[in-house]
Amino acid sequence: MKKILLAGSLFIASVAMAQNRMTPELLWKLGRVSGIGLSKDKQYVIYSVSTPNVEENKSRRQVFALPVNGGSPIAISNVDSAIGNTKVSPDGKYIISSEEVKVVNVFGKDFYPELQKSNVQIYSSLNFRHWDEWEDGKFGHVFLTEQANPSVRKDLMADEPYDCPQKPFGGDEDYIWTPDGKKVIYVTKKKYGTDYAVSTNTDLYEYDIASGTTKNLTEKNKGYDVNPAFSNTGVLAWMQMKRDGYEADKQDIVAMTGLGNWVNLTGHRDDIHVEGFRWSDDGKHIYFWAPTNGTMNLFEVDYVGATKKMPVIRQISKGDYDINNIIGQSGNTLYVTRTDYNHAAEVYSINITTGEMKPISHVNDNIYNSLDLSRTERRWVTTTDNKKMLVWVVYPPNFDANKKYRTLLLCQGGPQSPVTQSYSFRWNPQLMAANDYIVVYPARRGMPGFGTKWNEQISKDWGGQVLKDYLSAIDAIAKEPFVDKGRIGCVGASFGGYSVFALAAIHNNRFKTFISHDGIFDFRSMYGSTEEMFFENWEKGGPYWDKKNAVAQKSFAASPSNFVEKWNTPILIINGGKDYRVPEEQAFQAFTAAQLRGIKSKFLYLPEENHWVLSAQNAQVWQREFYKWLDETLK
Repeated sequence: MKKILLAGSLFIASVAMAQNRMTPELLWKLGRVSGIGLSKDKQYVIYSVSTPNVEENKSRRQVFALPVNGGSPIAISNVDSAIGNTKVSPDGKYIISSEEVKVVNVFGKDFYPELQKSNVQIYSSLNFRHWDEWEDGKFGHVFLTEQANPSVRKDLMADEPYDCPQKPFGGDEDYIWTPDGKKVIYVTKKKYGTDYAVSTNTDLYEYDIASGTTKNLTEKNKGYDVNPAFSNTGVLAWMQMKRDGYEADKQDIVAMTGLGNWVNLTGHRDDIHVEGFRWSDDGKHIYFWAPTNGTMNLFEVDYVGATKKMPVIRQISKGDYDINNIIGQSGNTLYVTRTDYNHAAEVYSINITTGEMKPISHVNDNIYNSLDLSRTERRWVTTTDNKKMLVWVVYPPNFDANKKYRTLLLCQGGPQSPVTQSYSFRWNPQLMAANDYIVVYPARRGMPGFGTKWNEQISKDWGGQVLKDYLSAIDAIAKEPFVDKGRIGCVGASFGGYSVFALAAIHNNRFKTFISHDGIFDFRSMYGSTEEMFFENWEKGGPYWDKKNAVAQKSFAASPSNFVEKWNTPILIINGGKDYRVPEEQAFQAFTAAQLRGIKSKFLYLPEENHWVLSAQNAQVWQREFYKWLDETLK
């Protein structure tokens, strides 16, 4: 451990930054705040704080109750006693839970019990691995248990090879009670194997306890149906996408109007893509957060029921920050979590009428109050097709316009993930700026928050306008006298990592260095090794072997592997060994190409990490190698 700390001290010295700036070590001392709910009497906000411990390579989680009328947070040990257990039926008779159940034979010893020491895995369809796990034949099922007699249990999905919660990101929001306690609503995608891999068609299912029957509530919709929630008046609402196979389709709030019909409450607004929602206490409105103009702000929409009235949408908050969760409502106040480029999540109160916000929790104030913070600025850049594109520019602390600064183009992932004021513990603009970099972060084509057309223009055109947007952004900012044009780098992950590989061939010496994390290098091998085939089919327009499909052929022709002969710039390539979304072979191929072409290059391999970097010490290595590489190549 002493050697690691010594390396860290040398690293910090090498960037010659002041003591009062963000560092990788400080970044991983921040408490990570998550809202849980309001207490039963609505006098306390309940939230958790997860604090990483780099030395132990794990995190410690605590739960606190914070008085809404002021006061210090109180550590609590029993969340259910504070806010109630939503998994217990309203009448107290039953509790619902999710457990893994073995349904499908996968291993050699499943088929041949006498060969218990074999370690063979046998598959006859796709979805044999997903996100960061191999399929082991177990599926998450919803169980109904009698409170008075726990031995009486029923698997609501018995013998079905389907998951609830949905993998990999679903949680207990995927299964809920109806208000009368007579039925259970749960989310699942009732498709298996190859059918699962090519579809996004999740549905809401209703299990009736008395009859023991299950009904599909959303059968007529072919895209995503997720996040069911009942109002206090008993109305079911959820989030919905319409098109099967399109994971980044416009996401709306829909609500039941009776007799199996529903009304779309946000579909009439082309610029609204809902990220999450919560019913108002009176059941007359729904509060939701959505990307808008490079931020994530809070909105309200009326529940219009079966009437033909147009739902009125009102923006409640208007600021350069992100609202990323609604914890609860008390009277005319909502409690939310909020971030910006300079601050990790904290709890805020917000006046529903005026939008006025006040900080409630102060988990990280002691760290942030000791730091010089970055300044962020909006720039509107004209693209090559004469559109206006928002570009966030993040300046180093104590920025001096008379100096020359190294500059980074930060390429977003997704591809249709919004560029907003989110706070990352890896791709962190505050930390980049603290190392005396100007950060250029464009809301290029493929970003929700600027209308559906802008968001969808990226699909089936990865090698087209989006790459021009990146170059337009860096060219516009590079005109400033404080940008050192000889020391500009380009960095990104996922689709951003792909963007790095693609720009490496067409940048015409704009950049002096590149960093690509989990980037797609070769479209053909990506198509043959990734797991969610619906994504590849939608984004590429079809398989590479369909020679009659002009759209697919154009897409695959844009693969960065086709243009390696044009690479001429140092590149750091990073990949996780358990990243099955963008498998490690993508990085292997890119690093091999760079090495054989004689290009200065380095490969950072994280065998136990998935598409993210979750381990505290691995994250520290990642940060140190990131800035070490930039130091070497942007001298």
